[in-house]
Amino acid sequence: MKIVARDIPPRAAWALEQAGVHPLLARLFASRGVLARAELDDSLALLLPPASMKGTAEAAVLLADAIAAGKKLCIVADYDCDGATACAVGIRGLRLLGAQHVSYLVPDRVVDGYGLTAPIAERVKARGADVLITVDNGIASFEGVAKARALGLQVLVTDHHLPALVDGAVTLPDADVTVNPNQPGCAFESKSIAGVGVMFYVLLALRAQLRKRGVFSAQDQPKLDTLLPLVALGTVADVVKLDANNRKLVAQGLKRVRVPAMSAGIASLFVASGRQAKAATTFDFGFALGPRINAAGRLADMTLGIECLLTDDAARADELAKTLDAINRQRREIEGDMREQALLLAESLFEESQEPPSAICVFDAAFHEGVVGIVASRLKDKLHRPAFVFAQSKAPGKAHELKGSGRSIPGFHLRDALDLVAKRQPGVLLRFGGHAMAAGCTVLEENFERFEQGLAEVAREWLDAATLTRRLDTDGPLKPEYRRVELVDTLHKEVWGQGFAPPVFSEVVEVVSQRLVGEKHLALKLKHQGQPVDGIWWNHTEPLPAQVLLAFRLDADEWNGLRRVRFLVEGADLQGQS
Repeated sequence: MKIVARDIPPRAAWALEQAGVHPLLARLFASRGVLARAELDDSLALLLPPASMKGTAEAAVLLADAIAAGKKLCIVADYDCDGATACAVGIRGLRLLGAQHVSYLVPDRVVDGYGLTAPIAERVKARGADVLITVDNGIASFEGVAKARALGLQVLVTDHHLPALVDGAVTLPDADVTVNPNQPGCAFESKSIAGVGVMFYVLLALRAQLRKRGVFSAQDQPKLDTLLPLVALGTVADVVKLDANNRKLVAQGLKRVRVPAMSAGIASLFVASGRQAKAATTFDFGFALGPRINAAGRLADMTLGIECLLTDDAARADELAKTLDAINRQRREIEGDMREQALLLAESLFEESQEPPSAICVFDAAFHEGVVGIVASRLKDKLHRPAFVFAQSKAPGKAHELKGSGRSIPGFHLRDALDLVAKRQPGVLLRFGGHAMAAGCTVLEENFERFEQGLAEVAREWLDAATLTRRLDTDGPLKPEYRRVELVDTLHKEVWGQGFAPPVFSEVVEVVSQRLVGEKHLALKLKHQGQPVDGIWWNHTEPLPAQVLLAFRLDADEWNGLRRVRFLVEGADLQGQS
């Protein structure tokens, strides 16, 4: 691993410090591209305007007309946390704004696959709906949208995924209205907004349209900021880039959770995961609440997750949160077994003395398709290679198909790689889609090796030695006066995540002693600039030399009622070179 300290623009850091930002935070923010204190203002008034997102005005008119006519609305959700929160935001928001008939339908990961399909459109129609609204899906659902409209449904697509390429051209389904910042001609600056954020923006536009019609005034209009904890949860859990606008949405959501001012479901999920809502962080959303919601879509029915987010009954919320927690424990067990088998399969692709191949593809008939994405992420982290994990489809009549989920490393755009494989190997990919860092695809089992070879060929062409070297960007040395519990709490309150990395420091430390705890974690006694500090390296068993360049996060450990700073080790450069 190569540990590299980020550049810190001195003028930006100085300007932030002069504007009253804590010196350490000034340094951290400047190295992440923040140039002025104003950029740290998370006021709702500074959110990008809804009118700048293409399609919001037309969506507002469609929905306002539907509400006025008493039409029945049905949201077609997705089975991950972004889709679940987007569905909950849509239902809660539409009801706040006067809709009397709002229902939802969430596809089954196994039976339905991803997105709005023709059979799903038929089920929506059979429910008596007049308007079909997609959240976090639909931008590539050509057949589903066409079927829905043929059945007489109005279709509003809200999504954030990249549109499909048909014969090399960006092509959209023929919906009545499409709202997606990544569609051609959209000037909305935050292209990284999550699906839940897109739905929130549609509701902001709808409320403005209803004000224009005289349904509400600025004084008596419903408060949509009650939805922000859900928006924040979905945004963080979907691992979208936390640009300035997304950071505002997340910061506002966290503030309300800490008050507390959140739905019963979110409150119960904090309890079920053993987290403190009053000290909520982005880490809680991404690694505690998000996985429990996602587990429902992976192993059971995402209806459980959505119902948890929709209920206002505290007892019902507790019951659902406990169920989700149990499903998540089951997910971890399945994932652990799959991860071990997947790693064995991956390591069989190369000799111990060799470097791993440029891309990893593994399949086992025993794999569970609901967990392939997580296992692919673990493989990617372990081997630092783009990784795909496949499982046999459990959909009726589809046993000959393999459903794969992939995760990538910086410098390798996974969706573009799949597009090139599809062009070079016509017919191998039955379906594919996704982003730069995560994507999914379906292949026939007989074509698995052709796909594996095709992806490896693209990876060999695109990846060079520098990209294939694991690199950890850090914030450099930590001044000893900043090694304080209060500063740990200050850092934790900030919004960190994808594209706005949480602080990781690095410097040479002395290893005084080290021992294994729980058979798989390395507990450390360190000297940091001559002063003792504890450290822990989770899921690492290899001993360290007496002096080593460590990358570490700051944490506060509590023992006998006393809180002390400890280092959470992220990596080590055993060459000692930064």
